[in-house]
Amino acid sequence: MKIKIQTYSTSDFPSEFTTENYSVILWKGSGVFSVDAINYSYSGYNILFLSPYQKVKLASESEENIHVLLFHGDYYCIEYHKEEVACNGLLFNNIYLNPGVELSEENYHYILELFNHIQKEESEKHPFSESIIKTYIQLILAIGSKQKSSIENSVVSHEKLPNKNAAEFQKLLESHFKKEKELAFYSDKLNITNNTLSKAVKKEFSKTPTQLINERIILESKKLLHLTYRSVKEIASELGFADEFYFSRYFKKSVGCSPKNYREKVGISVVAKMSM
Repeated sequence: MKIKIQTYSTSDFPSEFTTENYSVILWKGSGVFSVDAINYSYSGYNILFLSPYQKVKLASESEENIHVLLFHGDYYCIEYHKEEVACNGLLFNNIYLNPGVELSEENYHYILELFNHIQKEESEKHPFSESIIKTYIQLILAIGSKQKSSIENSVVSHEKLPNKNAAEFQKLLESHFKKEKELAFYSDKLNITNNTLSKAVKKEFSKTPTQLINERIILESKKLLHLTYRSVKEIASELGFADEFYFSRYFKKSVGCSPKNYREKVGISVVAKMSM
């Protein structure tokens, strides 16, 4: 499967949804959804952007339709189209931001209409259908990027500055996650207790420092598997694991499949192929 639109009622939505594809989930209502076991409340018109093998659960307070756009990375490469949609690191692959976006009613109906157009083009199998569908995907991602960046800029402009310890932890994590995987390293660097750091990070990012350390390692693992031709052994070494077998167990526990199977299912990006 390269691209597909699926529609569920909230009661029929899988108890845990995960796939080797990129997923865009569109729905309305209120309740709670979780991505990789982190809970987020929602209301109104919502859109959720998921990278391959992220796990989502949905607890809705009402019966509504859930529309899911699935596309494989070989069909539409978000890395290759980064200049057009700027979605990598904003909509997808960001461990610090809520992966969902609250849409305006107008944008919700517009994106739903684009979903319907994609479904129609896919059923027609015209020689030009693939180009048209990719244009629709690009438009959906551009709308999502525009709305989410506006929300993030509004939060920065109108709310208090982020907690200093949480902000410094984020900087340290980005610099040291490949070698330093223990909470104590980061709290020592900041000259605060583990408990103080944990409270600050949890308040800022809705995740514990340990969760963020794990997510950052897994995110980098996925990038290296998808965007490079490096062996699993080389990736394990780069990420500071003593051997590839320990790395494989660590990866499978978080993702649900081995690094080898992840690469086989998700594929190696055209970006990696172009760099050869």
